[in-house]
Amino acid sequence: KNLSRRSNALLWLIGIGIVIGILIKYEMIQVLYVLATLALVVLLLIVNFADLEKIGENIGNTPAK
Repeated sequence: KNLSRRSNALLWLIGIGIVIGILIKYEMIQVLYVLATLALVVLLLIVNFADLEKIGENIGNTPAK
């Protein structure tokens, strides 16, 4: 069954929250540090490779309804 982007994002958020909660409960803080570091690296790579300059150009090119 195909889920909407919003539902898919919500499921990911709940899943990650459960994993973080389990890691905190069992005091696996070292794993949390590694996961947080990897998540930041991935986020920075996404921002780095995102073509943010083209976003402003596309706004003016949309046809009026």
